[in-house]
Amino acid sequence: MWTWFIDRFGLRESHKGLFERPVPEGLSYSYCLGGMAFTSFLLSIISGLLLVFFYIPSEGEAFQSIVMLHEEVFFGRFIRGLHKWSASLLITLIILHALRVFISRAYRPPRELNWLSGAVLFILVMLEGFSGYLLPWDQKAYWATLVGTNIISLFPFIGNFLLSILRGGGDVNGATLIRFYGFHILWLPLLIMLFLWMHFHMIKKLGIARPL
Repeated sequence: MWTWFIDRFGLRESHKGLFERPVPEGLSYSYCLGGMAFTSFLLSIISGLLLVFFYIPSEGEAFQSIVMLHEEVFFGRFIRGLHKWSASLLITLIILHALRVFISRAYRPPRELNWLSGAVLFILVMLEGFSGYLLPWDQKAYWATLVGTNIISLFPFIGNFLLSILRGGGDVNGATLIRFYGFHILWLPLLIMLFLWMHFHMIKKLGIARPL
């Protein structure tokens, strides 16, 4: 069925450069870390889309929706656990992938743009994790967000302005929850996918870096 589909749809011809690429000899399993990170990102996206059906980004109902997800939704605890641990694994794999690229010196010209897009991706993923930390709306999430946003206020000149944008006011409240929810499910994923496209485009253009 797959062969029939790609023949009729014309995938093999139009995307031949994507699916059929030369791979240098001597690659180790450490070269799979980037693909593993992307797989973790896909798991986070899929599990997050399932969580959207049950989560209520409201100051009065956010925590109760998490309790309901655990106690009443079929496989709800598993879905939330998959989302949490795939996100944690994503951050770990990005760090390991960056270390492999640094050690193998694959950041040097002409691959510096790939390195820079990867660095931006790491920052965006960390922000995605920070924005998602508040969503359970429990005591740990509240105080962690309070401390984290207070750190942002220490930026010279624009710190208080950034703080008001993130919190939606002076305190961590329902407005903050809604803003973090919007960042978490819309703005940050869109930016991540944009820089992922740039990252993959550079890999497709330059090929996989040869081992030292």
